[in-house]
Amino acid sequence: MLSEVLQQNPGDAFARYGLAMEYSKSGDVEQALREFKTLLSAHPDYTAGYFMAAQTLAKADRTDEARGMLRDGIASAQRTGNSHAQGEMEGMLAELG
Repeated sequence: MLSEVLQQNPGDAFARYGLAMEYSKSGDVEQALREFKTLLSAHPDYTAGYFMAAQTLAKADRTDEARGMLRDGIASAQRTGNSHAQGEMEGMLAELG
């Protein structure tokens, strides 16, 4: 259903995020990351996308990439004044070392 929404409106950030999450939950890391990349390219301040992409990367043992995604997400959170998301991402970044 999300794919159908995106065929009608490829710029729908919520549908793109939802599709990326579905791929992530199903274990399709590469497709999830492609969707997160598309989302974040079009909507660079969709802060949750960075956090969930970082979690997807971390689960796939791609720690360095996860750290980079978190740094980008923290910058997004700072730009948008989302201190809660910033704190969550800073916490995950600290856990990753």
